[in-house]
Amino acid sequence: MKKIVLALATVAMIMTSSVFAAKAKKSKAKGKVWIVATDTVFRPFEYTNEKNKFVGIDVDLLAAIAEDQGFAYDLQSLGWDAGVAAVQVGQADGLIAGATIKQSRIDSGWIFSEGYYNATQTFVVAKNSNIASFEDLRGKTVAVKNGTAGMDFANSLKDTYGFKVTVFEDSPTMYQDVILGNSAACCEDTPIMADNIKTAKLPLKIPAGMESEGAPYGFAIMNPANQELLDMFNKGLANIKANGKYQEILDRYLK
Repeated sequence: MKKIVLALATVAMIMTSSVFAAKAKKSKAKGKVWIVATDTVFRPFEYTNEKNKFVGIDVDLLAAIAEDQGFAYDLQSLGWDAGVAAVQVGQADGLIAGATIKQSRIDSGWIFSEGYYNATQTFVVAKNSNIASFEDLRGKTVAVKNGTAGMDFANSLKDTYGFKVTVFEDSPTMYQDVILGNSAACCEDTPIMADNIKTAKLPLKIPAGMESEGAPYGFAIMNPANQELLDMFNKGLANIKANGKYQEILDRYLK
């Protein structure tokens, strides 16, 4: 309950100002501006660049889809927990934040678009660590980010391999816990981890063979009344895949 209250308080504070607005035409819903929540530090999908501009794969995909479909939106950079809470209580219409499409979320009321990127989750260790397999984690602690597919992946293995899980609210704090030696490893989406190690020069590494099978990211709504937004996202996604814009965006951040 405390976590929910704090998340909603964060939403209330942050949503008083707009972080990003689309240069798109008005929505088909009589001039509606859709409010879309996102994460704050999930590079290369959403992050602030050296010019203090909010960028990333999710940011650019949403902009391209909105332009293709002619709808206007306001992208609110809230963080993961607060972003989810905003959509749940109706303070935002949709969420794009590297959200993995999984049955447990669907069962709890998430309504997903078609998948727009397939990602694996991987275990990550300190650069000088000797950990090279799940068996090496026995008796150790693994750091995870709350509510993520990485947390689910770690939890699915902890009993088999005998390690503990400790939960953090954001990725940078989780990484630091491993760097400082408090946790032996962390578990995060593979493209996110690879990008952060490279760009932030983190003293971490990704051992081979410690990743999941992978699952797609999806845009999500939680109110069926917002189906129009989801339908436009799906149609626009198909169009930008067909015209090459989708691949252009991926190449911009992943090559």
